[in-house]
Amino acid sequence: MSRGDRGQVTAFVATVMLALFVLAGLVIDGGYALAARRRAIDEANGAARAGGQAVDLAAYRATGAFHLDPAGAIAAARAYMAPTGHEATVAIVGDRVQVRVTIAQPMALLGVVGIDELTVSGRGEARSVRGPGSPAP
Repeated sequence: MSRGDRGQVTAFVATVMLALFVLAGLVIDGGYALAARRRAIDEANGAARAGGQAVDLAAYRATGAFHLDPAGAIAAARAYMAPTGHEATVAIVGDRVQVRVTIAQPMALLGVVGIDELTVSGRGEARSVRGPGSPAP
């Protein structure tokens, strides 16, 4: 090996190591992002189901009409989300409770290259239905 060839392997190794580090960051942090998205979807579905249980019982007893209580549904969905600490928006559309949860997932390795966190979101929707075991009006 001549004196002019020294340091070439080091530059190659440094480039390959950087590429492997970025690839590992994409794999690991990508997995964290997918898990956070799944968590957001699960929380949104749970909050929507909790909201969907808020039935206007006074109207049901008086008329037999089975309707969602919008204020109660929003309150129930927000109460479900409160312990998670994640941001959620709740909307009532007709007889459906729609919830969108947003999670800011911190990055483990990609923070080194300037990607500190990734915001992921999930949607859930539920509606109130009268079950087969429900009492008649």
